[in-house]
Amino acid sequence: MGQKVHPHGFRLGYIYDWNSKWFADRTYTELLHEDLAIRASIKKGLPDAGISRVEIERNTNQVTVSIYTARPGIVIGRGGQRVDELRTNLEGITGRKIRVNINEIRIPEIEAPLVARAIAEQIERRVAHRRAIKQAAMRAMQRGAQGIRIKISGRLGGADMSRTDKERQGRVPLQTLKANVDYGTSEARTTLGRIGVKVWIYKGDAEDERERRRAARASALEAAEGEEGIEEAAATEATTEEGAPEAEPAAEVTPEAEAAVEAPEGEATAEPETAEPETETTTKEAATDASA
Repeated sequence: MGQKVHPHGFRLGYIYDWNSKWFADRTYTELLHEDLAIRASIKKGLPDAGISRVEIERNTNQVTVSIYTARPGIVIGRGGQRVDELRTNLEGITGRKIRVNINEIRIPEIEAPLVARAIAEQIERRVAHRRAIKQAAMRAMQRGAQGIRIKISGRLGGADMSRTDKERQGRVPLQTLKANVDYGTSEARTTLGRIGVKVWIYKGDAEDERERRRAARASALEAAEGEEGIEEAAATEATTEEGAPEAEPAAEVTPEAEAAVEAPEGEATAEPETAEPETETTTKEAATDASA
């Protein structure tokens, strides 16, 4: 009682997946020890590469090893030399064809195994443990972590008896299944003994990430529908513009319409001709009256 559950094992199948993806019926123990040998060989051969985790996936004729590292240049080497050496070494251990994938970790300050290893290295260099854990927690919070918890145990500061020191910032929900809590451990080998380091980093809820993805997909679909609507409107406009000249011949004037239109014009022109003689007669009559 009182012992805490591993954060990854507690959330397997809910928000986390297995680091080893394969199935075996009778050769399970052999493949399990083979995976352990692969991980041990990688960590031993690349101690300064900042490797966070190693995922192994098996097919019928090939083993795919995915390495997540903060320093991919060290793993690759000059011209890919170190990758080739690593592949040949793993093939010699397993006796199978190996494919190596290297994935870069963009923000190593919020990867719990890397943070724990960095604190252990500082303690090995005789840096004050309180300063090391406070700086690590501050950097993690500045880089986007929502909470961090660090616990170190051992003969801290050269004390005769071992003790435990802690540092905590933000919130770290350990019993929430949807909480994305990263966990990592490391050991500092000092002259007075080993000092254990444990790190929990809370990166947010996995459900929120799913909602963001759904919202992004919905917005992308809306944008695509909007583009399709714009294209359809442009197509309809183009068809109407093309159909406009065709409608002009239908408005041609027939001879009957021309006659109907010319008739009122003739009447309008005839009115002034009749009006002019009337004005002449009136002027003549006025002249006779004046002479009389």
